[in-house]
Amino acid sequence: MTEFAALVTETPAEHPFAQFVRILGKGKRGARNMTREEAREAMGMVLDEKVEDTQLGAFLMLLRHKEESPEELAGFTEAVRERLTAPPLAVDIDWPTYAGKKRHLPWYLLAAKCLAQNGVRILMHGGGAHTAGRLYSEQLLELLGIALCRNWQAVGDALEQHNIAFIPLGDWAPQLQRMIDLRNTLGLRSPIHSLARILNPLDARCGLQSIFHPGYQSVHRDASGLLGDHAIVIKGDGGEVEINPDTISHLYGTTDGQPWDEEWPALSERRHVKPTSLDPQQLVAIWKGEIEDSYPQLALIATIALALRGLGMPRTEAFERAEEYWANRDKSI
Repeated sequence: MTEFAALVTETPAEHPFAQFVRILGKGKRGARNMTREEAREAMGMVLDEKVEDTQLGAFLMLLRHKEESPEELAGFTEAVRERLTAPPLAVDIDWPTYAGKKRHLPWYLLAAKCLAQNGVRILMHGGGAHTAGRLYSEQLLELLGIALCRNWQAVGDALEQHNIAFIPLGDWAPQLQRMIDLRNTLGLRSPIHSLARILNPLDARCGLQSIFHPGYQSVHRDASGLLGDHAIVIKGDGGEVEINPDTISHLYGTTDGQPWDEEWPALSERRHVKPTSLDPQQLVAIWKGEIEDSYPQLALIATIALALRGLGMPRTEAFERAEEYWANRDKSI
């Protein structure tokens, strides 16, 4: 006599994180954005490593496909900030650097160095060299005499001594770095590349953000506004916080929860010719005044002005002060 297996009378328990994958992936009519609280809870589970790898991959790619809402970005940020163990260090500018440069050298590094010489305290952070053919900040710090710090104690020391410090994302949010590193596995950038720009881990007076993807700058501005942060978002050159002097720059700002906009005109009447290759030694030569080049000097002075605008100066005064800072810089490295 054939024996039949007993009928299953109970549905296996669903993984707690499955609800968030379902919210994002339940078809064209059923899917929706997460609320701020849902996003906060979901990212909290990810950071606490309570998520299966298959769920994480699905979650990140569904977010990537639909693009994050301001509420989702704000919720994610809150979850990260709740788990940070950073000490209370005074910082003026939070300067995320995650994109890497491929068309021009990273002139923003000279802008940050010049600001630091003039008493502006800057925290830079980045996510490593994840894309071939690009120059990343971490690769150039030693060349320019900017401290690479591996913990918050070292950041505090560098800020006290030089007013500028760089800390890799993997040293203060390793779970986020792991998700960034999934790019080569998943074949696409994850939303973490965007999230890292908004985190402002030391609660700096102003967060500068660069979002290259068209139309997404206002989403980041709105997320920072929900968080009550003071921030300026631009479409920087190559996705880095660097003004492109050849084009009009739109500043998407938020202060005390209120959005504001400002448009800066192009600084050059005609576009500069893109260099045929990127030689990091050019950064040193420009800093030391050994050579002059219109594009980098316009770019870095405008980027200095952007930071000063973030600290409250009107645009005209910010450019005047930027010119003064650059002209009087200590040219040693």
